[in-house]
Amino acid sequence: MDVVAEVRAFVVTIPPGGVAAYGEIGRALGLGPRQVGRAVSLLGDDVPWWRVVRADGTPAVCRGGGARALLEAEGVAFRGGHVDMAKIRNV
Repeated sequence: MDVVAEVRAFVVTIPPGGVAAYGEIGRALGLGPRQVGRAVSLLGDDVPWWRVVRADGTPAVCRGGGARALLEAEGVAFRGGHVDMAKIRNV
């Protein structure tokens, strides 16, 4: 299994305005969340890496911390410093 390719294939299916948690992706692919995180860190900017968040909705802080701005530009709702996961699940 090419972990990076599998994670890439999953991440590109996350629609604009949506997110998925590392653990959710891991469960879908039979991987741990840390494996998913490592794979996401290797994705190019042509893949919407910013749509992958922690289980509590915390966006990525890598790549200059731009994930929150990219998510907000797609209309993702935040509560405090976290994606409002309850709201996003009802979209």
